[in-house]
Amino acid sequence: MPRDYSLLGPDAARAVESGLAAADWYHSDVPRKEMKELMTRTDGPAIRDTILLYGVMALCLGFGIWLWPSWVSAPFWLAYGVLYGSASDSRWHECGHGTAFRTPWMNNAVYQIASFMIVRNPVTWRWSHARHHTDTVIVGRDPEIALMRPPAAARVALNIIGLPDALAGWRRMILNASGRLAPEEASFIPESEQPKVIRTARIWVAIYAATILAAIATGSVLPLIAIGLPRLYGAWHHVMTGLLQHGGLADNVTDHRLNSRTVLMNPVSSFIYWNMNYHVEHHMFPMVPYHRLPDLHARIGDDLPPASPSILAAYREMMPALLRQFRHEDYFILRTLPPTARPYRGEFHQPEA
Repeated sequence: MPRDYSLLGPDAARAVESGLAAADWYHSDVPRKEMKELMTRTDGPAIRDTILLYGVMALCLGFGIWLWPSWVSAPFWLAYGVLYGSASDSRWHECGHGTAFRTPWMNNAVYQIASFMIVRNPVTWRWSHARHHTDTVIVGRDPEIALMRPPAAARVALNIIGLPDALAGWRRMILNASGRLAPEEASFIPESEQPKVIRTARIWVAIYAATILAAIATGSVLPLIAIGLPRLYGAWHHVMTGLLQHGGLADNVTDHRLNSRTVLMNPVSSFIYWNMNYHVEHHMFPMVPYHRLPDLHARIGDDLPPASPSILAAYREMMPALLRQFRHEDYFILRTLPPTARPYRGEFHQPEA
């Protein structure tokens, strides 16, 4: 039967009945002392990266405004957009885990700013992402499955310019600001947290209203290019990298080696993505800070499928699988484990297309 990705549908009930919901997941063996050292938090790397990120954004914004409306300003707006509309995705993610900084208020400050930029209510998405880690790519349970089966090709293509996700975020912001939550939101956000969702949405509506009024008052689109629109024109990088996290791999399993992908990336993409390209490692051990994920990868690599050597190589692997899923919904990539690895949980065979 076709998969039902609704959190309130029959697949959600089946996941609970079958024991897939809140299951016991596979973890590679790491001695307790080593894991404690890998999980140690520190402020230094995140302070450095945050100063660099917002410093470059400020420079690009300044030059973009100064050179406007000349086409010479375009490269600065493009760079600003990627940092606003894509780097905010990884900052939202890591600071939401509370691992980027050691100091809690620093995590929360960057989390709030990044959540606004990426148009994800910081309260809603904290609980949504907790469910994503508890039930990773479990159909009917995971609210953050980006590539469903069969893939929604038009939606994925439009997300390259941010349209479906950003518009959904803005619609949900207006709904929440009116004092309501969507039924699926209410299914995973505790009642005690729901007033915070509404309060945050109302603050955001006020910021967007002030931005629109500034654009009208000045007769210029510049305020909107600085706040809001970068979520659209700068989204392509986080979509490009995000689709690789789980695309084409298995669903409804309890071994992250089956449903997550690690991709080696160039330094610029790794900075924008904040090392989330080490995605199998992150899902196995989500409390390891982003700057220690390369060390974790080196430590457990002999128990994982080989990392894709580049973004291009990962797409060359993933795209044929997505095309096959249009004809055969159950098809997925079964990545080969090295001889040093423990076997996958259960018996898995790559379905024939």
